Amino acid sequence: MSFVYQPNPAAIEQDSFRQIRQLTDLSGLSVDAQQVVMRVVHSVGDPLVAQHMRISKDACAFGCEALANQNAILCDVEMVKQGITKRMIQNPPLCYLNHEDTAKMAKQRGETRSMAALELWGEQLKDSVVVIGNAPTALFRLLEMIKAGAPKPALVVGIPVGFVGAAESKQALWDIHEELGIHCITLLGRQGGSAAASSVVNALLRCNIGERY
Repeated sequence: MSFVYQPNPAAIEQDSFRQIRQLTDLSGLSVDAQQVVMRVVHSVGDPLVAQHMRISKDACAFGCEALANQNAILCDVEMVKQGITKRMIQNPPLCYLNHEDTAKMAKQRGETRSMAALELWGEQLKDSVVVIGNAPTALFRLLEMIKAGAPKPALVVGIPVGFVGAAESKQALWDIHEELGIHCITLLGRQGGSAAASSVVNALLRCNIGERY
């Protein structure tokens, strides 16, 4: 038995984004915001998620600038970290979920490791690109930290997935981002995940080198 399929990776990607453009409403979005939305659609395989994407004013510009300046990329979980295209960055993304101090702090405080890990971000948070794709508790903690006076990141990509706190954390991000003075990209509702979150960063990295579909 033989199968007929496209083996060429460039052709696969080009055809994928051609189909996404046909199936997705991108009206009213800037050129770079379109790239972000299409990458998220590509990562989850569902054009309907475009309706629930929220991109704050100038979020793409601030994210692109931070990435171009090689500012820190801070991730909530290793899967997000691994999903970011390494050939386009000089410094590896950072994730402290498995740091030896994280589990200790989490146990002492009775909270998730994802929450405790944020305590290790420190001054790296300033002008960083924060990418949260798994843990709603990490997104809630981030908002609490910024509200309490922590350094502000250049961009928060908040796309955790799940049934407990995911939709609520993303709605909170969208509702409060202007008050906190931060830029954000999120996907409202339960959908999201590590691949979706890292795809936003990959989209912005590609925008910086003029690689658009």
